[in-house]
Amino acid sequence: MAAKMLPDPTSLLLRLVMLLLLLRSQAEARSFVVDRQHDRFLLNGVPFRYVSGSLHYFRVPRVLWADRLLKMHLSGLNAVQFYVPWNYHEPEPGIYNFDGSRDLIAFLNEAARANLLVILRPGPYICAEWEMGGLPSWLLRKPNIHLRSSDPDFLAAVDSWFKVLLPKIYPYLYHNGGNIISIQVENEYGSYRACDFEYMRHLAGLFRALLGDKILLFTTDGPQGLKCGSLQGLYTTIDFGPADNVTRIFSLLRSYEPHGPLVNSEYYTGWLDYWGQNHSTRSSSAVAEGLEKMLTLGASVNMYMFHGGTNFGYWNGADEKGRFLPITTSYDYDAPISEAGDPTPKLFALRSVISKFQEIPLGPLPPPSPKMKLGPLAVNLDGNLLSFLDFLCPHGPIRSVLPLTFEAVKQDHGFMLYRTYLTYTIVEPTPFWVPNNGVHDRAYVMVDGIFKGVLERNMKHELYLTGKIGAKLDILLENMGRLSFGSNHSDFKGLLQPPLLGQTILTEWLMFPLKVDKLVRWWFPLQLMKRAQPQVSSGPAFYSTTFQVLGKLGDTFLYLPGWTKGQVWINGFNLGRYWTKRGPQQTLYVPRLLLFGRSINKITLLELESVPHEPKIQFLDKPILNSTLHWGYTYFLSETQNSYEPMELSGH
Repeated sequence: MAAKMLPDPTSLLLRLVMLLLLLRSQAEARSFVVDRQHDRFLLNGVPFRYVSGSLHYFRVPRVLWADRLLKMHLSGLNAVQFYVPWNYHEPEPGIYNFDGSRDLIAFLNEAARANLLVILRPGPYICAEWEMGGLPSWLLRKPNIHLRSSDPDFLAAVDSWFKVLLPKIYPYLYHNGGNIISIQVENEYGSYRACDFEYMRHLAGLFRALLGDKILLFTTDGPQGLKCGSLQGLYTTIDFGPADNVTRIFSLLRSYEPHGPLVNSEYYTGWLDYWGQNHSTRSSSAVAEGLEKMLTLGASVNMYMFHGGTNFGYWNGADEKGRFLPITTSYDYDAPISEAGDPTPKLFALRSVISKFQEIPLGPLPPPSPKMKLGPLAVNLDGNLLSFLDFLCPHGPIRSVLPLTFEAVKQDHGFMLYRTYLTYTIVEPTPFWVPNNGVHDRAYVMVDGIFKGVLERNMKHELYLTGKIGAKLDILLENMGRLSFGSNHSDFKGLLQPPLLGQTILTEWLMFPLKVDKLVRWWFPLQLMKRAQPQVSSGPAFYSTTFQVLGKLGDTFLYLPGWTKGQVWINGFNLGRYWTKRGPQQTLYVPRLLLFGRSINKITLLELESVPHEPKIQFLDKPILNSTLHWGYTYFLSETQNSYEPMELSGH
């Protein structure tokens, strides 16, 4: 019997060394770099151009991420670009949330499964038409803080946040085996007009210290922002829409980045919507033509947005462009993939252009999701908001001689009630007002529970009141979203100045920070308020109804004909704001995942002003995003509205 040969130890060692060298060479082969000599990117040493699209995981329910990313891949994209909103992940200093729809790593993995590379934009400021541009409102608890600057208080908070965030994404950098090929530092800093290069250098150093030298870091600015937004050592990119002259703007970019690939980091497929203005659209042919021009020049392009999604809850931001402009709940953006996730004609036009420059994946795009109709459904009054005050603010009010802001009492979003009592009788109608435009953002005024009207930031500045001595004056303040673009100052919410009645300064305030979402989610289902409620014809009040879906569940769009303005929840989930009387958005997107099939669904509404005589709601199978029904308030907009051209302004 032949003797069994033992393996040669030297041979085994040699094989092991060769295997390690092979693995090392494969790892080293993963690279994404700028080839300045040939004005291009190199991916693993091979010439590469990305055709990317923006999608924000924080605007799309987690169970829909895979669907949206697959449709992007099938459209011919090879990358996805997205922001990381700081305030979405650090709701209180040192308290972090990366669970559920906040699971950033899960989204990176979904992008990898869809065969998409990632262009990451972690801020710290992101704009994105998101609440406070992604900065957490708790920063404003230090009233004198200078945001987006080298203010030590701001830098300390940024450093603390990035020391949590950046190590999480480090394993997912492309050269480490992940799919993140590049990372943006700050966001359109040149539009901020602070020009604090010390701040930008601090950020660049922080990114390098935590992520190393191999990852490509870049900046993005509009054509007017390159001077203050670019920084030596960071690759400079630009953003513009299809209305702009491609050759001229890329020539401007060349004066800041003479060599390397041309990059448009935000090529606008549509635009955002403001309450009270028309729904923004951009023609498919214009967007497709502009994309083809850039791809012909060899540029890399990211389309903003490719799928917009929804500003659920209180997450919408606001602009200040001559006046305060809160952004709608819908972030449809007239994007190639609609708010409900459906392919649009614009998608197919862009896909056709992309196919001329690179291979498109085989297979058809999934069809639109099933949609459903339901209703009309009668809605019942649960009671006025004041009758629920003990449940909305279970810990009782905060007392102060002068009114305090939301930030001073740690109320980040939503609503706060201010209460005082008249110290003398007012027989003749007397002006009630807040100096220096001090209502941020809408005030719903009640005397002894009777609704008297609204004060609104930049728009309606006074009401006329009467009342007896001792009458209860309540002011419900609504935060309509903190500024996300267009301002260099902090956007505090609430009553920023003490109100005046005539010439009398009102003092001795009780402030009730309201936990409306908790009431809707827990107390209303338990029916703690079973006593008869007074009927109210106007003013802040809760309404609700229940319904069943007996047929097949589908996506749908909630329509509130004749209602005025408020907030709506379905099965405890905050769908967002409606403003039927102002528009343009008339329906709220309801993903079918929020509904129960053949079980009881509950819808709750907080109407802030008035409802129709017979309050009803409907669920439609198509959205209404471009119908501004009530124009009586627009007299103060007429001077600027016709000349307003959003595509001239960047700001994302």
